[in-house]
Amino acid sequence: MDNKNCIQEHYGHRRQPALGKAMPVTALLLNLNLDDGTRRRQDVQEDRDEDDENPPRYFNVTDEPPSPDGGEEPPPPPAHYRQEPQLAGSSAEPKPCLNCLGLGDHQMTSSSTSAINEMCLRLCGDECRQPQGLSLGGQRLRQDFLKQYEIAEALAKTSAMTSTVQMRQRLAARKLEIDFEMDVELDATKQQHQQQQQQQGVASPSPNSNSNRRQTAAAVGGDTVPPSSSFAVDYEPPRDLLLYLVRMGSFNSAPKINNVDSQDDGLELPKGLLSTSALLQHVQQSRGMGIEQPSLLSRCFLKPLLMDEDVTDGLRCLQLNSVSRVCSAPIEGDSSQNIRLLQWNILSQTLGQHNDGFVRCPEEALDWQHRKYLIVQEILQNQPDVICLQEVDHFKFLQTVLGSQNYAGIFFPKPDSPCLYIEQNNGPDGCAIFYKRDKLQLMGYDTRVLEVWRVQSNQVAIAARLQLKASGREFCVCTTHLKARHGALLAKLRNEQGRDLMRFVKQFAGETPLLLCGDFNAEPIEPIYATILGCDLFKLGSAYADVKLEREQILQHSEDVNEFVSQSIKREPPYTTWKIREEGEECHTIDYVFYTPDHLKIKNCLEFPAGEEIGKNRTPSYRYPSDHFSLVCDFELLDGPPPTSGSGDQADKASDSEGEGSKHGNIQ
Repeated sequence: MDNKNCIQEHYGHRRQPALGKAMPVTALLLNLNLDDGTRRRQDVQEDRDEDDENPPRYFNVTDEPPSPDGGEEPPPPPAHYRQEPQLAGSSAEPKPCLNCLGLGDHQMTSSSTSAINEMCLRLCGDECRQPQGLSLGGQRLRQDFLKQYEIAEALAKTSAMTSTVQMRQRLAARKLEIDFEMDVELDATKQQHQQQQQQQGVASPSPNSNSNRRQTAAAVGGDTVPPSSSFAVDYEPPRDLLLYLVRMGSFNSAPKINNVDSQDDGLELPKGLLSTSALLQHVQQSRGMGIEQPSLLSRCFLKPLLMDEDVTDGLRCLQLNSVSRVCSAPIEGDSSQNIRLLQWNILSQTLGQHNDGFVRCPEEALDWQHRKYLIVQEILQNQPDVICLQEVDHFKFLQTVLGSQNYAGIFFPKPDSPCLYIEQNNGPDGCAIFYKRDKLQLMGYDTRVLEVWRVQSNQVAIAARLQLKASGREFCVCTTHLKARHGALLAKLRNEQGRDLMRFVKQFAGETPLLLCGDFNAEPIEPIYATILGCDLFKLGSAYADVKLEREQILQHSEDVNEFVSQSIKREPPYTTWKIREEGEECHTIDYVFYTPDHLKIKNCLEFPAGEEIGKNRTPSYRYPSDHFSLVCDFELLDGPPPTSGSGDQADKASDSEGEGSKHGNIQ
């Protein structure tokens, strides 16, 4: 224990053993039969005998290994090798296959299949391909193997580094993997459909029919998906699988523990009206408990504006021992039309500490007493007008602390939050929106449990209509948190959630300027990104992708939806989350702030810290409380029509909504 910083120098924080572990992507590619991941180091230690301190060996490490030509017989293998003959190997010499000898099918010896030839030279033998399912007996299997080899090669060339070239390589490899999974899924679905038709005595359709392969557009009341998207297919999983994927929590085999939000009941704040500086000073002292703690990561705005001597190059930072002023990039122009939005997945305390498996994050850094004040500091030093949060399972704490700074909040939990299956939870996690009451007035809000193929999922969304008090102008804010985890089926599921989200937002917002943000759990190459940007209902843009463009370039984008989406993908930041889990290092862009360029002008964005600033152990850490970075954007509400006469009705609706907290969530 380091007495100075009160930091333990050990790592290895893992999730609870009962909650399982994901299979590595390389194992998925090669179809290897791995263990279920529930075996832990302590289990292995318990199984080992005291005499078995060292691994079995055929000769002492200090001796020379026996010569194969020597007269001395090698010692027999250990007993457990005799029990498992495959561990001892085969004494028979390996026999090269016909393909290795050049006597196989001419299609297998061509230059186009050099990858298979190379693998045959390494894996030749009677059983060399059977464990991986790499039989050379059919053209389809050969194509699958070539595709798998191409994917593995592409993934091997990528890394978690964040240069532009490496970011594009990673996205290309990810897209290749998803496309292959979708092709396999389509083939299986097509075969099943043909079998059903044959059983019913219906003639099978032509295999070249594009209408049976995929839809060229996915309609969401007029929105379209680029025809090139391999996800725009008329496919629905079996209902039992669908219910498991979208409705239930991740750990629905465990009993629920329905705790309430009570872990922060003992929170004490200084009495009286607190300034932001005074509150942050109190936060610093509370977090340190009298001991100096590492400072929060410092970040800069993309376009610094020197308007005050207390602002240095747009950098907003805090000193450890004194906070004289919250430093943030000021917004030029008429402040009555400016909106600063903060979007952030703050990391559920229950999931982050007991389930997510951040193997390089010390346990003390994941403790709520440490994290909660860093979360407050990250939010308040940016001074946002609107705050959109995901994975909120301590809403009461945020409501109390942010309420002291004149924020009001709306919270809507997931219907079957995975937090509820973990002991010592603080209630379900969900989404929340906070707004500055002295600048904004809530005119109405609505919540939604997102649907997938007409089945309610376990993901939610909140939409709020807000009015700028100074100008009377209105705009809508919506936030969501979509289904996590990789895979073609999950990507398709997220796309369906996105389509339902767009319908919900359109019904609520109408023609009002819109800010749509959240943790979409999808990289830009996934179909939901094209679905949102290509939706004719709103004609949205991505704030971080557009911030470096001139206004004319944003408004005069390509009429080709594919080209527009492709160019936007290239301008997205290299990452919004960077963490190390049991499965490996993850560095992805999955959080977004979308907006309507016709009504809103993007003026500034908060940049992300570089890898060397984050540290080799990534996030969360002592210096940052979440595995996602906050997205902070400055917008200007452009001139438009004056508020309609229905504004009073909206206010009445808002007051009515406040009285229906059980239906719409909590509002204070």
